[in-house]
Amino acid sequence: MKKKAALLLAFVLVILLVPTIIVSPFIHKPPVQSATLQLPSAVPDKSPNPDPAVTVSVRRSATGITERVGLNQYLIGVVGSEMPAAFQPQALEAQALAARTYIVARLVSNPAARVTDTVSNQVYNSPQELKRIWGKDYAWRIRKITKAVEATDNQVITYRGKLITPLFFSTSNGRTANASDYWTTDVPYLKSVPSPWDKLSPKYKREKKISAADAESALGVALPVQDGTVGHVVARTGAGYIARFKIGGRTFTGRQIREKLNLSSSDFRLTRKGNTIIADTTGNGHGVGMSQYGAQGMARTGKTASQIIAYYYRGTQISRMTVTSGRATVLK
Repeated sequence: MKKKAALLLAFVLVILLVPTIIVSPFIHKPPVQSATLQLPSAVPDKSPNPDPAVTVSVRRSATGITERVGLNQYLIGVVGSEMPAAFQPQALEAQALAARTYIVARLVSNPAARVTDTVSNQVYNSPQELKRIWGKDYAWRIRKITKAVEATDNQVITYRGKLITPLFFSTSNGRTANASDYWTTDVPYLKSVPSPWDKLSPKYKREKKISAADAESALGVALPVQDGTVGHVVARTGAGYIARFKIGGRTFTGRQIREKLNLSSSDFRLTRKGNTIIADTTGNGHGVGMSQYGAQGMARTGKTASQIIAYYYRGTQISRMTVTSGRATVLK
């Protein structure tokens, strides 16, 4: 213990001038290695709990201007934009953990990183924008969101000592998907798990109508002219999403059909009625990682934010991020 204390003292004496992030697990594990980075310089932060040590560069899609936003303000804006404020506190806390992990990981990999305020990164709205969106409900909503961010203060999600990529989405088809089912890369903590709570989501079942001409143009195929089922499933994933789908003489992945036709989910059924293609989908989103409505369902059963995170991000743990003066160091 004396040796460890001496090493810690030596480290503290070295760090002096710029903000530091140190991530270490609640359950002690010796770090394998460390990475050092320079964080963005401080700017005034008007959030309820200012954190002037860390800022986020956010490119606003409406104006094209990049704003420097304090970390806490950014997280409040993201959680308030990505998840309904009416959700249970534990679900909101799980969303805050995911949001903080995502942006900290971006800063660790590139301290000068700039993010958008759209789904390309994380949806973000400023306090003024949230006030316009929420209207008379602003006071209680912002208070609840802020409390969720505060409850998880300086906490991030790690897998074997490394920050994770905390993918999340709205609603599954009853199971989340493996990362390799939707993309091509296997991620050990993004594995399929049952998510039965999603069946209560208002987004669980959806119908979309597309003109046959638009569908043919998007897919680059000629569709059958008669009414009835369009295309057929070649293979499904273990979670029930479409892996391969044959239509118009071509075979697509479920993801390709979803993205080309802008469908809610890659678990779909296509039928034709006259000049209209009707797409019936189950679930909403890519299906990988944490289901937001699943998190809400778990919270309603009394599960904590950490239990929600452990369920949807397999093998992960909640780790502590401390901000002090000095260099930014993340223990891996």
